[in-house]
Amino acid sequence: MGKVYYISKNVGLGLLVLGVSALATIIALSIAYDKEKAKNQGRPGDGAADSTSMPTPPATLFTPKEPWDRYRLPDSLVPVSYNVTLWPRLEPNADGLYIFTGHSAVVFKCVKETDLIIIHSNKLNLTNFHGHLAKLSGLDEVTAPTIQKSWLVVKTEFLVLQLRSRLAVGATYVLYIEFQGELADDLEGFYRSEYTEDGVKKVVATSQMQATYARKTFPCFDEPAMKAVFSVTIIHKRGTVALSNDHKWFSEQVSDGVIDGMPVKVTTFEPTERMSTYLLAFIVSDFVSIQSNQNNNLLIRIWARKKAIDDRQGDYALNVTGPILQFYERYYNATYPLSKSDQIALPDFNAGAMENWGLVTYRETALLYDPIVSSTGNKERVTTVIAHELAHMWFGNLVTLRWWNDLWLNEGFASYVEYLGADYAEPTWDMKDQIILYDMYKAFAVDALASSHPLSCREEEVNDPAQISEMILYRKNDQLQFCLFTSSSKYTDLWDHLQKVGIHIPHTVHDIMNRWTLQMGFPVVTIDTRTGSISQKHFLLDPDSVVDRPSQFNYTWFVPIKWMKTGVEQQQYWLLQKTDTNSLMRVSGQDWVLANTNVSGYFRVNYDLENWSRLLSLLNTNHKALSVINRAQIIDDAFNLARAKIISTTLALTTTKYLSKEKDYIPWESVLRNLNYYILMFDRTEVYGALQAYLKKQIQPLFEHFRTITANWTRVPSGHTDQYNQINAIGIACSMGVRGCRELIRGWYRQWMETPNHNPIHPNLKSTVYCSAIAFGGTEEWDFAWMKFKNTTVASEASRLRAAMACTKTPWLLNRYLEYTLDPTKIRKQDATSTIQYIAQNVVGLPLAWNFIRARWSYIFQQYGKGSFSFSSLISGITKRFSTEFELQELKKFKEDNLHVGFGSATLALEQAIEKTTANIKWVTENKAQVLKWFTEASK
Repeated sequence: MGKVYYISKNVGLGLLVLGVSALATIIALSIAYDKEKAKNQGRPGDGAADSTSMPTPPATLFTPKEPWDRYRLPDSLVPVSYNVTLWPRLEPNADGLYIFTGHSAVVFKCVKETDLIIIHSNKLNLTNFHGHLAKLSGLDEVTAPTIQKSWLVVKTEFLVLQLRSRLAVGATYVLYIEFQGELADDLEGFYRSEYTEDGVKKVVATSQMQATYARKTFPCFDEPAMKAVFSVTIIHKRGTVALSNDHKWFSEQVSDGVIDGMPVKVTTFEPTERMSTYLLAFIVSDFVSIQSNQNNNLLIRIWARKKAIDDRQGDYALNVTGPILQFYERYYNATYPLSKSDQIALPDFNAGAMENWGLVTYRETALLYDPIVSSTGNKERVTTVIAHELAHMWFGNLVTLRWWNDLWLNEGFASYVEYLGADYAEPTWDMKDQIILYDMYKAFAVDALASSHPLSCREEEVNDPAQISEMILYRKNDQLQFCLFTSSSKYTDLWDHLQKVGIHIPHTVHDIMNRWTLQMGFPVVTIDTRTGSISQKHFLLDPDSVVDRPSQFNYTWFVPIKWMKTGVEQQQYWLLQKTDTNSLMRVSGQDWVLANTNVSGYFRVNYDLENWSRLLSLLNTNHKALSVINRAQIIDDAFNLARAKIISTTLALTTTKYLSKEKDYIPWESVLRNLNYYILMFDRTEVYGALQAYLKKQIQPLFEHFRTITANWTRVPSGHTDQYNQINAIGIACSMGVRGCRELIRGWYRQWMETPNHNPIHPNLKSTVYCSAIAFGGTEEWDFAWMKFKNTTVASEASRLRAAMACTKTPWLLNRYLEYTLDPTKIRKQDATSTIQYIAQNVVGLPLAWNFIRARWSYIFQQYGKGSFSFSSLISGITKRFSTEFELQELKKFKEDNLHVGFGSATLALEQAIEKTTANIKWVTENKAQVLKWFTEASK
């Protein structure tokens, strides 16, 4: 096995995979925290340069002629502080436009001699000062060079100032700029959100700076490593409140006045900590808040529309925020870095939430929970999203990625510890078990494609705003490949921290981790229990796909394998090469081997047929001998191995035969997610009838189980995951035609229609009941849902109704609904692409949605595509069912016809859609006959 290396015992071997974030984070983050705290306490003007405040010059394959033609900032200037004043107008001007005006003064230090000032500016009209777009002055008796000329570069989003002489190294200067921008409804930068309350239209000025939209608000050095201190002043309409990252100054410095004949209030905020531009937030609204000071006198506030706060929709978020922050303070061994924690629910917000330091912004569905109307699922979403965003207050905000190529450090860490924070806040939910369903399997699906990415990539691969958006989409939406989650601004820093003294590992931390972070994908480990031989290979969902991306490690990993033999845990084994032998894994008779226990590693497992047979026998005779996670794992591995042609499809389907005895949520959810692929591939073919009959047979006992324990649907199951499984039982039973289910659904919905002010449907069941009732019904049911959707003041209820209306089987209703998606007065911009996806999920709606986006691609792309967090999922969502050669050719023609328009953040999704469709065609051709035969026989 070669040399032996050591790390600290109290860190433990588990840090090297899946569990790496726990104590490893504390080690590295505490070091980084002390460094950042020291810098934040320094004087704004001392200009100390360090590795986290200097941008790394990109090594580009193509070097443009001029520095302003590159997308990355030069490394000659470093910002120290900004003084920014903004004045958003919440009413349109004479031209019908909403605008904002402002001015900024950035103090920067010259660290390399240059006669150029290059700073980001996008979609801003800059004031002309004597023929130039800015004013330059020196600090500390430094004389600033005069400006020779200044101009804007649209492509790279720069303001360029050519100076008549060079800036002096070590000297500090001030650049002053005045500007005007549009307060548009584009959900980017400083933008406008609208809502109606008590019949009155309200306007909110709010912001979303990640990744490259701070430059759309004021000219700035808009890269994550370019940290600075920000002093913010907001001029706003009387009767509104202004919020930013830090506290406002004392009340006497919040003044009323009249500017340009308009009565206004001026709110000045305390200077921020040193921070990145993408974490800034500015909001002006008439929202109200509730607050708590229980966490060591830390001010915690929840902001929202007055109606939402009055209805106590913010109470739950306030109650869990304090405990989650307390947990993270212990977890990081570091106090919360700021003096306040504001969280605000916005009517229009593109992402789910954004971790702006001290002022976290959310969609309403991610922060507000109505104790009467909202479901358990809504409550869980609020908890996990809050836990995710608050995790960033330390990791991501205090300690920040150097460049967007290392975003996996930032998002990956938060995506893991959100489960720890949520588990602390709600210990009865068993949240840590659900990471397998929600994150691991989702990551497996994307990472098994030949078009996948490594976790980390070179800086030069991520340059322009479209590439940055794609990186954010890929990392945020897929929640990262696995929990190699660390706490340094560059991933190699953590490996250095860990490589100390202690416990036995077979290679250096660098050697082990580089194989997981610098090459894409993951292995399938095959164990032959007849001989004890073990092998690994790169797992690809389509084994015939071509991997164009080379790997310096030849797609071989150092794999730590936790395993058990006939129910007894064994010593962890390391697979360090393509093939090896472990005699302890050789078994016979009734003994069996199960590897990757509790899915502790990021790989799939295959066995010889005899061991598969023993595991299937165990499921059928004593399934509780295996944990719920391992039952789900066996099913998920088998279905994916079958799609990759490693085992037979009938073997995978056989893992579901025991389900009539299964009552737990996680295995059932694993089955349903995998069978959903079969439904998507076959619900337009004769196979669907046999599949439906089989699932009806398997779901019937679960449906009856929940009918019994809920006393004929009058009680709520006590367990958190049992409540989820009840939803599965009813939803699948109705879809598959279980007797009594459709009548139950229709009865509940009809009762609601007859008494619209009294909804008899339990919140947990609303999504399933609404969708099924509208699918079984007609125009009357759809119009009732639309009326309730337009009138509800609860965001989660609106979200359920919006999804349910896509379930109708009436084509003209679906076409009308598609038209509604491009009318912001009917469907908010933030919800347009997801609504189209909902319609495409409907087998009747798929061709309608596909025709719709092809006919309107240019408009949809311009309105929603350039930086939208949800845009890539529009392509993947619509093409899920594609499985014919005709659909593949349509997809390729769509790509060809729209190359001149572009695909923005959906570029990778389109390539993956073509790859997935190609794989689907082959899979259906090879498996249709045997799948039809298996379901037909198994349903008897």
